[in-house]
Amino acid sequence: MGFVKEFREFALKGNVMDLAVGVIIGGAFGTIVNSLVNDVIMPPIGLLIGDKGFANFYLALSQPVRDAVVANPTLSLEEAKKLGAVIAWGNFLTVVINFMILAFIIFLMVKGMNRLKRQPEAAPEVPAAPSPQEQLLMDIRDELRKQNSGM
Repeated sequence: MGFVKEFREFALKGNVMDLAVGVIIGGAFGTIVNSLVNDVIMPPIGLLIGDKGFANFYLALSQPVRDAVVANPTLSLEEAKKLGAVIAWGNFLTVVINFMILAFIIFLMVKGMNRLKRQPEAAPEVPAAPSPQEQLLMDIRDELRKQNSGM
């Protein structure tokens, strides 16, 4: 029974729950970044480089794919994969761009959180000067000490 109790304590700790929330939000945020790259960034790049579309760039490895590309230069990646082995470098580059955007955004978030956590260092408080009454009492004390030590 001790193992179950230990596991329950571990699973219900704040850190585990925070991690779970972070993973869920991170997954949703990853979907947003994928949409940004695939639906906003890549279409203009695809227009610049041709009608084939960026994700459809691949390197044909098998002869049937090479033959099909010769017959149909606009052969899509999905069709090429059905015919044989290909290196889908366009998809890979899209994933790398997704990662770079996501990493940059997370960096900005961590930087912002660190800035919020950092509190400006409080200047050490300078003790207030003694009031005139306190100064007079200190002078009297010092005089009494002098008189007592002279005896």
